[in-house]
Amino acid sequence: MTKWVYGFGGGSAEGSAGDRNLLGGKGANLAEMCGLGLPVPPGFTITTAVCSWYYANGRTYPADLQEQVAAALEKVGDISGCRFGDPERLLLVSVRSGARASMPGMMDTVLNLGLNDRTVEALARDSGDARFAYDSYRRFIQMYSDVVLGVAHEHFEEILEDEKAQRGHELDTDLTAAEWQEVIALYKAKVEEELGTPFPQDPQEQLWGAIGAVFSSWMTPRAVTYRRLHDIPEDWGTAVNVQAMVFGNMGETSATGVAFTRNPSTGEKKLYGEFLINAQGEDVVAGIRTPQNLTEEARIEAGSDKPSMEKAMPEAFAAFVEIADKLERHYRDMQDLEFTIERGRLWMLQTRSGKRTAKAALKIAVDMVAEGLLSREEAVLRVDPASLDQLLHPTIDPKAERDVVGVGLPASPGAATGEIVFSSDEAEEMRAQNRKVILVRIETSPEDIHGMHAAEGILTTRGGMTSHAAVVARGMGKPCVSGAGSLRVDYKAGTLV
Repeated sequence: MTKWVYGFGGGSAEGSAGDRNLLGGKGANLAEMCGLGLPVPPGFTITTAVCSWYYANGRTYPADLQEQVAAALEKVGDISGCRFGDPERLLLVSVRSGARASMPGMMDTVLNLGLNDRTVEALARDSGDARFAYDSYRRFIQMYSDVVLGVAHEHFEEILEDEKAQRGHELDTDLTAAEWQEVIALYKAKVEEELGTPFPQDPQEQLWGAIGAVFSSWMTPRAVTYRRLHDIPEDWGTAVNVQAMVFGNMGETSATGVAFTRNPSTGEKKLYGEFLINAQGEDVVAGIRTPQNLTEEARIEAGSDKPSMEKAMPEAFAAFVEIADKLERHYRDMQDLEFTIERGRLWMLQTRSGKRTAKAALKIAVDMVAEGLLSREEAVLRVDPASLDQLLHPTIDPKAERDVVGVGLPASPGAATGEIVFSSDEAEEMRAQNRKVILVRIETSPEDIHGMHAAEGILTTRGGMTSHAAVVARGMGKPCVSGAGSLRVDYKAGTLV
């Protein structure tokens, strides 16, 4: 019998970093972190071989896959002391993609899977926090409807903005449990209006819907474009990672964040990243809220008045610094990390080699030789020859007069000029006419990959140094300013003020 599913968690794993081709980058590294004894929520990986089968057999699955997934899910329940779909011992899961090569944000993710009208009450009871439970349920409805059911996320954002405005709330975190219940009712009504069927309540139906959506996302236009730009073969496929949920939105002792073990723009050996208290992972990378600095040094440098993780959560921060150093030494490369803190307890959700500029790649390679992590020969191979033209990036003449219209975060270095455009399609059209453009968005999403490729530079009014725009721009070698909060973009009017 072919083994389609590999488990990890509870201090052991069926795979390792060497199984990248079969388990994808994320799955292989989750298994490796488990083997290193790091705190990783239990889960399992459905292999890239299933993705190949899926497309070769009319988007169907191998006959014995369902049985193997059920057994793996049972084991996750045993490790966590919970059971999927059981309100008495509630287990919720995340479903994420994981290709052999890193493709940040290009494929689909679903969090909080397993929530329905019954289990949300169990989550409220178990956590002692009804507001958190209903916030998690509305996030799940919004994400699942967008990713799996094809109901655009804009519908839900519009409903939420209207509800906040009616109640005089500025932030999502201002809504009470009762107010979230009203939002949920409106979300479900919108799904039924759009599809003619109610939002699915069966956890098994939800799970297989999400697994299918991740495999299908391998062939979305944005993923195809990204593969073309980065020379990633189509037949590699993606794995699917199903993992027990840990929650960063459980109040003021919970948080979520993204970090690099070194600065991905300059290569400087300093922990670089951002986090948000009382939030889930997509809040950081989507740039929905502008995040806080990890270190006190970075907070002072940024002139932020919001507390750093170092100050707000000193114990979790100390544990994270130790793990970050351990992972960089283990992989002998700069790492891009995702983590969640649930009620003071740190959990690692991902490690991978971080995207970096050519300038950073050079510095990191040279420094790692000096630190005894790499040989000189290995260091030379770490720098992509094609990326060296980034070192010739234009910069603004320091003596030139500047009429500053806004200030944001230096997400990716360089300088660019061009006409302002507000949509990726328009950026691509104007590029075809040999016109230079700057893509201006409130925040970028994976759907903007073609516009970012066509633009000379990117400006966003929301998001931080680890947002989607920042990570993708650095990988492309394009200048990017993110989180320019003093500027206002009006898509309908076509204005930036």
